[in-house]
Amino acid sequence: MSVVRVLIVDDQMMIRSGIRALLETGEGVDVVGEAGDGRRAVDMARALAPDVILMDLRMPVLDGVGAILQLRDDATTADIGILVLTTFDTDQNVLAALQAGANGFLGKSADHEELTRAVRRVAAGGTSLSADATDTVVGHLADTARRQWPHQVASPEDLRRAASLTSREREVATLVAQGLGNDAIAERLFISPLTAKTHVNRAMSKMQVRDRAQLVVAAIRAGLLDD
Repeated sequence: MSVVRVLIVDDQMMIRSGIRALLETGEGVDVVGEAGDGRRAVDMARALAPDVILMDLRMPVLDGVGAILQLRDDATTADIGILVLTTFDTDQNVLAALQAGANGFLGKSADHEELTRAVRRVAAGGTSLSADATDTVVGHLADTARRQWPHQVASPEDLRRAASLTSREREVATLVAQGLGNDAIAERLFISPLTAKTHVNRAMSKMQVRDRAQLVVAAIRAGLLDD
C-alpha cells in the first residue's frame, strides 16, 4: 500500500493537531507539513509536493478558496488532490471551493475512518463525493447551492451543455442534484446501480465537470431543478 503524503491547512493549531493525530493512528498516511494560512499553504505545497491537501476555508492572509485558485493555476501544484475541511452549518464557501478546483469536502467532525477513506480516495484521483457518498452529504451540497443561487441565471454555455444530455441523463443529473446516490437513483428509476453510475458518468462528461460534487453545482446552475 503506497503512502499518501498529506499537508494540513487550518488556522487553528488545535484542529491541525487533532487531524494529524487521527491520520497518524493508522498506516499509509504521512503528514508532511502544516500551514496556518492560505499563503503559507501554497508555498508549502510547491516545496513539499504532497499528494493531498486538507484545506480549511476561513483563514487569514489568504483564504482557502484563494489558495485553491492559486494551486490550480500553477503547473507544479495543479494536480494535487484538495479536500476541503468544513463545518457544514457555518461555511458558505464550499461551492466556491469546488468551482475553484477542490476535489470534495469533509466535515471537521469526521472520524479516523471517514478521514482516511476520503484522503485515500482523493489521492487516487477521485472525489470525496464519489458514488458511495452518503445522500446526506450530497444533499447538503444541493441545499446549500439552492440557498446561494435562488435566482441563478444559466449562461449560454450552461444551457448548451445541459441540452446535450439525453432525457435519461438529464433525469439522473437532476436526481444527483437533489441529493440522491447511485443506489437511490437506481431504485427511483427502476434500473441497476451500475446503469445509474453509467448515466451519471456520461452526464458528468457532457457537463464537463470533474466529479459528482461539481455535477450538483452544474445541474443547479443549468436550472435542471426548475424543470
